[in-house]
Amino acid sequence: MDKFVSIIIPNYQGGATIGRCLEAIFASTFRDFEVIVVDDCSRDNSIEVIKSFPCKLIRLKSRCGAAQARNIGAANCSGDILFFTDSDCILQKNTLSIASQTASLAGPTTVVGGTYTRIPFDNSFFSLFQSIFINYSETRDVEHPDYIATHAMVINARSFHRSGGFTETFLPIIEDVDFSHRLRQDGYRLVMETAIQVQHIFNFSLYRSLRNAIRKSMYWTMYSIKNNDVLADSGTASIGLKINVATWFSIVILFLVFLLTENRAFISLIPLILAIDLYLNRGLLMAFYRTKGWLFALAATSYYLFLYPTAVGIGALAGLARYFTVGRTLLEKA
Repeated sequence: MDKFVSIIIPNYQGGATIGRCLEAIFASTFRDFEVIVVDDCSRDNSIEVIKSFPCKLIRLKSRCGAAQARNIGAANCSGDILFFTDSDCILQKNTLSIASQTASLAGPTTVVGGTYTRIPFDNSFFSLFQSIFINYSETRDVEHPDYIATHAMVINARSFHRSGGFTETFLPIIEDVDFSHRLRQDGYRLVMETAIQVQHIFNFSLYRSLRNAIRKSMYWTMYSIKNNDVLADSGTASIGLKINVATWFSIVILFLVFLLTENRAFISLIPLILAIDLYLNRGLLMAFYRTKGWLFALAATSYYLFLYPTAVGIGALAGLARYFTVGRTLLEKA
């Protein structure tokens, strides 16, 4: 039996996307829902856009971040099921119906996750790369995902309130990973339902793609060091990506050593290391191909092998440095 769903959306400066997000929700084939938007002191036209839709708007008086905004939204909802998403996500017409049915069948101790569509709203190269990468990474193990992301998280309302919600004094971006890990430690089951999909609005250029990789890698590294799971296979922070980053830096080091020593033994190792990397990441590379064909797959593979890992590696080094300066104190307080 379908249950009443509360859709909770934190918003900050989302005037360019929140309209499309809400429009898609109210075009849903599922009707038994409410929408709660928590605006985190936006200075753009977000409020004007939100007020044009029949949703509950909560305006915060001071900036508090997405985790607290989600908690406030959950505290002001009336649904049996909570569906968390973001202001730059576009639900499909059947997303809520599938979410409600899946949550009802799964029961109150199961948290259900969805993912991005492979084709994003803005079908540019870097946005497409990111959407395929996340879709593939989040759906590799649907029965035992390491976390459920808040772009499509479905949880029983009572279970959420009993859990204490998202940690509010925490690193940005990673609050859903921390929440998922705490839930699993408390005996909850995490599962992915690949049919629950939202289309993301990335608007990624090369610069924005690399900046996003650096920022996410930095916070992931800080959190992983604290949890002693740096080498864990965790969604987008997969073993494949970590091997890819290690491969790239190994290639750079081997090439530099070759230049210094002129010993061809060092450079002869590069094709072997690269071949191993390609084999271990073959699932993602095939996802590139199945989505957009050979030309896109070739370009996306080149980007993934030779430029993207540079940004991820820089972010990891920055996270390592920050953890041992200010980050450790912040994480211990969380």
